[in-house]
Amino acid sequence: MTGAPGGAGPAHPAGDVLVLRALGLGDALTAVPALRGVRRAWPDRRLVLAAPRAEGGLLRDLGVVDTVLETDATGVSARGIAPDAALPWDTRGHVAVNLHGRGPQSHHLLLRTAPARLVAFACPEAGHDAGPAWDDTEHEVARWCRLVRDAGGPCGAEDLRLPVPPASAGDAALRADVVLHPGAASASRRWPVARWRAVLHDLTARGLTVALTGSAGEKDLVDQVAQAAAAPDLVHRTAGTLDLGGLVGLVARARLVVCGDTGVAHVATATGTPSVLLFGPVPPAQWGPAVDAELHTVLWHGSPGSPGDPHGAALDPALARITADEVLTGAHALLGRDG
Repeated sequence: MTGAPGGAGPAHPAGDVLVLRALGLGDALTAVPALRGVRRAWPDRRLVLAAPRAEGGLLRDLGVVDTVLETDATGVSARGIAPDAALPWDTRGHVAVNLHGRGPQSHHLLLRTAPARLVAFACPEAGHDAGPAWDDTEHEVARWCRLVRDAGGPCGAEDLRLPVPPASAGDAALRADVVLHPGAASASRRWPVARWRAVLHDLTARGLTVALTGSAGEKDLVDQVAQAAAAPDLVHRTAGTLDLGGLVGLVARARLVVCGDTGVAHVATATGTPSVLLFGPVPPAQWGPAVDAELHTVLWHGSPGSPGDPHGAALDPALARITADEVLTGAHALLGRDG
């Protein structure tokens, strides 16, 4: 790519602000407060987000950023940063902000764009000592807000909330009382199918409509869960059919979301939709809802200070301890609040 990234017009004479957050949906949403802080720190500059096409496009469409530098084919992703990774960036005079990680790889990636200034956590391995110290125990939202505040951009957890994107006619017609999202990116965060089936059976037996969400690769999982419905006509199987804007709209229109520690949980937080959230292996103290605690029932049976492996190949013991009865108790209580 040459010239200004994203084809969104010329770079600002004073230089753009290039922010790196090339991760998944939950990561994108938890970075929204920090991104708003970046906007406040440099209000007259164009805000460019280096991120995957889908997640970056969602934040662009919601007005959180101005344009997206797509990272899908750059060797930069949630799985890591390849040694030869490079961002297609050729403007100068810009500020680079690292909301991707603690370094050194992500620092080096941004330094290769030759920024006028790098905003990032201190990382001696990358030759960057100017930023604040990294804290492993910090909540994800608080961590990045602290970094941006240190750079002069006021922000906080209250900046998490998002407007609901305009829906297409087809998406607007899809409504459900409850959104169930049984999938997760790793086996350690996937609650057993039999328990999802028990939850779905109970909800549909009560006459509630349920949308089962998931990626195209989770269609078989969604089908397995759907077979347990007490009334099949109350279930909408949406695996692989919604873009991120459609997913956000579906969640925003629902009365309740039930899911694990996934991007959908952060959609519920951002849209103010009540939720029952199943945590493990990572504790909610690091990734749970940062606002509106009264709207969210958070289930966690892990030990303080001892998170498991979020990328593990087997069900995490903390998540395994959560029962279907607990989930249903939380769901019934939240649904009862709105009549």
